[in-house]
Amino acid sequence: MAYLKPDKPEKVYVPALQAAKEKGEKLACLTAYDYPTARIVDEAGVDIILVGDSMGNVIHGYGNTIPVSMDEILSATKAVKRGSSRALLVADMPYGSYHTGDNEAVRNALTLMKYGGAEAVKLEGGRNRVDLVKRLVDEEIPVVAHVGLTPQSVHKLGGYRVQAKTAETAQTLIEDAKLLEDAGAFAIVLELVPREIAAIVTKELMIPTIGIGAGRECDIQVLVLHDLIGFTFGRQPRFVRQYANVSEVITKAITEWMSDVRNGNYPGEGESYALPDDVQLGEIKAATQS
Repeated sequence: MAYLKPDKPEKVYVPALQAAKEKGEKLACLTAYDYPTARIVDEAGVDIILVGDSMGNVIHGYGNTIPVSMDEILSATKAVKRGSSRALLVADMPYGSYHTGDNEAVRNALTLMKYGGAEAVKLEGGRNRVDLVKRLVDEEIPVVAHVGLTPQSVHKLGGYRVQAKTAETAQTLIEDAKLLEDAGAFAIVLELVPREIAAIVTKELMIPTIGIGAGRECDIQVLVLHDLIGFTFGRQPRFVRQYANVSEVITKAITEWMSDVRNGNYPGEGESYALPDDVQLGEIKAATQS
């Protein structure tokens, strides 16, 4: 199969994100969870691949990200690593992998990098994660922070709702972002945040902001690949612009194949194998009847 070739063949490393922000260059980030999609995303020229715990929603059918395990993230990260060579590879730290102590969090992050091939990790939370971010960075682990809507806190938040909608909560989010930057995070996700607040954070921080449902002023935009290509079920969030309908394409292909099977049109002679010319079918039939 032929794949698209990236416009920029050079490998993306953490410093490239900062350089892009300083030059005013917008970057793109998409999720991937397996080898073939990672390869397509990488060769299309996407700058960052996130092995997201969103796999809980779009791959495993859990309904949210909370059940996703370290084993699932690690397995997916290994597959994505094999399928990518240019994009910066970031792995989500799943729920429970950094909640019971800094030492365990460091071990889990190191596992994702050492055995999974991740080049950075992402974790959710504001000022309550500052000390952990510092510790991870001290251990040479690049960290992406994540504020606004934090899906691992969906039960506490009462659903997937826009955050920082009041003056007080907006100020708290801005302060949290600054604290996480000071702690050493090299980028920060802003999810479901009013565009005006995201613009303030983007302007005030030196590090890049990664927006999802946070307006166009963010330095980097991220989407779940399955949302982008129409490979999901149910209503999509307002911030999703669907560029394809892969579910429809797959359904059409399966339906046509089943029709050919049931009508005896598949497989054809060109899709099966014949005996070599020097083998006589009659001899085989005679041998089976004797």
